[in-house]
Amino acid sequence: MSEADLPRPRNVFTPPLLDSWGVAELRGYIDTLRAEIARAESAIAAREAQRLAADAFFRKPGA
Repeated sequence: MSEADLPRPRNVFTPPLLDSWGVAELRGYIDTLRAEIARAESAIAAREAQRLAADAFFRKPGA
């Protein structure tokens, strides 16, 4: 069974309790979140580019 055959996990984000975190820990957490956002935005851009390329390839002439 390949990874593509496995069910996708639900995208559930449970934010941690931040009350006991120090400033340095909070800044590190923000940096981690920003990196993850950039990774997600990159994946979105790649999928959109792939979709545009497929649409251009399969577009009927004159359409």
